Amino acid sequence: MNVTTEIAYKSLNHYGEILCGDTVEIVHREDSDIVILADGMGSGVRANMLSTLTSKIFGSMLESGAHLNDCVATVIDTLPEDAATGASYSTFTVLQIFHDGRATLIEYDNPEAVFLRGGRVMEIPRRERVELGKSLNDYRFTVQTGDTFLLMSDGTIHAGVGRRFSFGWPWEDIAEFARRQHERFQSPMREAIGICEACLDLYEGKPGDDTTVACIRVTGRQIVHLMTGPARNPEDDGRMVSAFMSGDASVKRIVSGGTSASILSRVLGRPLRVSLEYDPESTLPPMGEIEGIDLVTEGVLTLAEVIRIIHAYADIGTIGRRFFEKLERPNAADRIAKLLIEECTEVEMYVGTAINAAYQNPDLPLELGMRQNLTRQLAEALRGIGKPVTLHMF
Repeated sequence: MNVTTEIAYKSLNHYGEILCGDTVEIVHREDSDIVILADGMGSGVRANMLSTLTSKIFGSMLESGAHLNDCVATVIDTLPEDAATGASYSTFTVLQIFHDGRATLIEYDNPEAVFLRGGRVMEIPRRERVELGKSLNDYRFTVQTGDTFLLMSDGTIHAGVGRRFSFGWPWEDIAEFARRQHERFQSPMREAIGICEACLDLYEGKPGDDTTVACIRVTGRQIVHLMTGPARNPEDDGRMVSAFMSGDASVKRIVSGGTSASILSRVLGRPLRVSLEYDPESTLPPMGEIEGIDLVTEGVLTLAEVIRIIHAYADIGTIGRRFFEKLERPNAADRIAKLLIEECTEVEMYVGTAINAAYQNPDLPLELGMRQNLTRQLAEALRGIGKPVTLHMF
């Protein structure tokens, strides 16, 4: 088994606070992916500092190769306690999923994680253990492709207290809500946003507690190949197309640029047609169709809009359901962005370095070429949302 993960999270600040008292830290190691969700006591600056301290201790130790149990002991030993109650100043949940399928989940005073498999809410066998006087939930299990986990701060189960519900949103109801959402979306960010927006509704728009949901989906590799621009030397067209078409049928393929699409059509011997599907609200050129290619689009204008969309996605504090509704529109930029955001774990970009006189002064050095700048900006934007990118220049 060789699995990877898609990870997304969404937070709501306590009403009236600029900073969130919850912190999420994501660590990618050679052997595993790790998500830490820490919830600082109280709200605002103080809570943010405590949760950040907790998550950074975990993150720094795990990045250096420390065992999760050692990290837990260090955090519990480091965190101060409330003098009156004896409670630690931060709670936490840590999920570590190894690429061979082994997984460990440790919870300290946060709500239990929701585990979805095959359309059902599943119970994970657990044991309670004590670490330096603190009681922990400790889960050891094996994941499968398609498994989804929702880690939560207690702002979720407190939603509605004193308003819609007397005692908050019960965990069982949250789990059932998550299950129904999962049937519709199976997108980590959409699922995290959906639960947070439901909490916001229960809080009547004024969250009485910091609220965070982190969604982790177990998946296999989902590779996207993106080709744009003609090769500097026309004799390299065949080599560029061959590299772009490499891989099995599971690879998603995008060609962006009219010249690139014409080259691909010629080398493959497959006709290039204009797509009849279009978005009347979009100013972008229409898409094309080539057999065996998932998306065929215009180049520079479309890629510039894709970069803008991915930057908007990276701003997790502001995106919501409307962002994803726009991603469903039938235009080139939204189609590319949706594929890269929701149906992709890594990207291979095949970039032609021929100078296009229509877009820039040919006297400018290569690094200043508009298409090359855009592809590098796109690579940086994708890396910023956790998508590894490899650039192949021709």
